[in-house]
Amino acid sequence: MRKINLFFALILFAATSLTAQTNWSVDKSHSKVGFSVSHLVITDVDGFFKEYDAKITTNGDDFSTANIDFTINTGSIFTDNEGRDKHLRSDDFFNAEKFPKMTFKGKSMRKVSDNKYKLVGDLTIRDVTKQVELDVRYNGMVKDPWGNTKAGFKVTGEINRFDYNLKWNTAIETGALVVGREVELIIDLQLVKKS
Repeated sequence: MRKINLFFALILFAATSLTAQTNWSVDKSHSKVGFSVSHLVITDVDGFFKEYDAKITTNGDDFSTANIDFTINTGSIFTDNEGRDKHLRSDDFFNAEKFPKMTFKGKSMRKVSDNKYKLVGDLTIRDVTKQVELDVRYNGMVKDPWGNTKAGFKVTGEINRFDYNLKWNTAIETGALVVGREVELIIDLQLVKKS
């Protein structure tokens, strides 16, 4: 009898664990995957990617348990300048024809304060994969007027583009680079809880 009770307890625990998993999708009309990089040292050029997708799961609403898979279409880069965007899609930078996707696979999401996390994962651009650490600010969770549960985040970080073979450059008369080495990542995400 005791073994039977233990068996049913294990089944109940397993069922509870399964139902506790929450799936999230990205509300792309209220999200942006952006970046900023210096130009001639004196100004910044901003851009974003129009096409991306994410698979995000959590245990309940605990984002410190988040399992994140993020994919970006490199050919969808947009900086509001057709010539520059074409150059960015070329082999000097992303080589979007040969490497149409860049990916981020989360390894851990560590809570450091009430609304701040450190997100660690593998970022792959072209044929290079490197571990990166990103800062995440959790902006809260609400229900919209249509009954959807949404959670908001701002993700920021910095990468060295040379690490990923985005190496095109030329120097100005001072010796500084036309396009900055460091790229700032600025990502605003509004997630929708799936039923």
